[in-house]
Amino acid sequence: MKFFIDTANLNDIREAYNLGVLDGVTTNPSLMAKEGISGKENIMKHYKAICDIVDDEVSAEVIATDYEGIIKEGQELAAIDPKIVVKVPMIKDGLKAIKYFADHNIRTNCTLVFTAGQALLAAKAGATFVSPFIGRLDDVATDGLQLIEQIRLIYDNYGFETQILAASVRHTMHLIKCAEIGADVVTCPLNVITSLLQHPLTDIGLAKFLADHKKANG
Repeated sequence: MKFFIDTANLNDIREAYNLGVLDGVTTNPSLMAKEGISGKENIMKHYKAICDIVDDEVSAEVIATDYEGIIKEGQELAAIDPKIVVKVPMIKDGLKAIKYFADHNIRTNCTLVFTAGQALLAAKAGATFVSPFIGRLDDVATDGLQLIEQIRLIYDNYGFETQILAASVRHTMHLIKCAEIGADVVTCPLNVITSLLQHPLTDIGLAKFLADHKKANG
């Protein structure tokens, strides 16, 4: 399973990369704004800075919601760096754009997916990734992990190559369950990844080893 970090913070991206587990990055306009990045030129430069850190697969989101606008923005984003994956919303014109991008060898991430039907359409159109938002489904009393299971079954039934990118992953159990179910990718904040390191028995065991070493060696 691939680990993506969901942020536009360069320090967090570097830290995740240096852990040796980072496969890619997802971003969106809200994450850019959180880092104080605004204006088309600055946003483009920031995407390039992210690409310079990671090995591949940086999802960069279009703002347009009409077909022509999505195509124009997507082509501009894809021209930044070969690592860019164009992030397109699950709407009618977005679906049409995904087909266009697939035909022109531009990778896409179909975002804001909340049903298995939407995921099926994205795969049929040729999306590279599909992003079901499991945490947001949990917020409205719907089982987000069950959606991952449904999509996995459908994709396996028909041999779709679209990768399931579990988004809105908020804690370690989300992440572990996604791995059990068979999500191809999870994207989450840095603290969700680093929390996998933590267990009280690890801390207790290490403290005992160090105390025994000190006792034996003065």
